[in-house]
Amino acid sequence: MGQGQGHGWEGAVLRLFRGKDFTFTVLGTEDVTEHYRRLHLSDGGMLAATGVHPTMWVRLWFDNAGKPHQRAYTLVDPDPAAGTFSLEFALHEGCASDWARAAKAGDTIEATVQGTGFTDPDPAPSRVLAIADPASLPALNSLLAAVGTAPATIWFETAGTAGTSVSGGIGGSGGSAGSGAGGDVRGMDGLPLRVDPARHDLRTVPRLDRGAHLVAQVRAAVPELLKETADPYVWIACDTATTRSLAAYFRKELALPKQRVNALGYWRAA
Repeated sequence: MGQGQGHGWEGAVLRLFRGKDFTFTVLGTEDVTEHYRRLHLSDGGMLAATGVHPTMWVRLWFDNAGKPHQRAYTLVDPDPAAGTFSLEFALHEGCASDWARAAKAGDTIEATVQGTGFTDPDPAPSRVLAIADPASLPALNSLLAAVGTAPATIWFETAGTAGTSVSGGIGGSGGSAGSGAGGDVRGMDGLPLRVDPARHDLRTVPRLDRGAHLVAQVRAAVPELLKETADPYVWIACDTATTRSLAAYFRKELALPKQRVNALGYWRAA
């Protein structure tokens, strides 16, 4: 596809909303686990043109049986001076994962920047309540770095069969550049969750009943946590149905102000 061409009606809409097109080049690849791959890329001038903010994401364009298909991915360790960043892929079936599996140095992919943004919570959070899963892991890592020293309770949905609560004693292998405090936790099937043992309470939850188990776990724990939290900030990034359910719980049942609840569905359950 030519730059800015061949992206179908979605590409046309993005151009109307002043989407900016770039071409990224693969510099190297890293298999973090069997089902999680990290690609290192040059940005094609993007970071100099757009700047960088926490949880920043871009839309990649893939070929899906001859038709354009876009998926959004969060930047990992963006370096504007070098013009580089990484992307992480939770691998499953589909054209995006197929491309990531086969990608090698020198390959290129087209991308559009439109819709990404981040507003610092004001007042600063006295505690962050974050609910995420492997699809939103890069964004979760970026968020934890952005909120600085604020303590966080994190519910992380996994594909495993047993959940655990990890607080204070998390071991790390040493975070990569730009990870902030703490290291990469490799206890969740090797996934690189960047946490600070001194301030993060990590609670892994197995995915059961299409996400209903995660919703139940959060609802059971949150009321007690909120009793001791003056200025909470809630960040939800799971499948769309789970995200919608939890967002309604925090905004309607618990009556948290809209600006204190950031919710975005990252994928749709089949």
